[in-house]
Amino acid sequence: MLGLEEVIFVPAAVSPFKGSPAASAEIRLSMLQAAIESVAGFVVEDCELRRPGPSYTIDTIEEIRRRENDAEFYCLVGEDNMSTLRSWHRFAELEKAVRFVVLGRTGMKSDHSYPTVHRKIDISATEIRKRVASGQSIRYFVPQAVEDIIRREKLYQEQVK
Repeated sequence: MLGLEEVIFVPAAVSPFKGSPAASAEIRLSMLQAAIESVAGFVVEDCELRRPGPSYTIDTIEEIRRRENDAEFYCLVGEDNMSTLRSWHRFAELEKAVRFVVLGRTGMKSDHSYPTVHRKIDISATEIRKRVASGQSIRYFVPQAVEDIIRREKLYQEQVK
């Protein structure tokens, strides 16, 4: 649909909208690298983990743009983030710098004007953490290499609310 040459995954150091992550930055980076290692065109950018928090998307876009100044940038945003999108740091600048694309989960009609990509399966990080905490399988939810890291590091053992 979008014809992207590359998809850049950026783990946040400190999200301004969430509490501290359950897994360390190093482990989250390892899980992300393991999840996409065999997918052509998928790359990991760790600039937010190297900067002091909070992690703002506009800062990341500006940093990447300095290296890739001719590229057109799309910002893929989960449907669950749409209610707070306009409150993101320096949103007006961000909206001029990128083309937002929403990753839809529900298939419901939305009240925004951004293009929407409807995913065929509904997987959320929250659901994965809940499954791990309750002892349920996460097979088919994450690649085996990611599940191995979660089990080895004993992540998400406490019940997620």
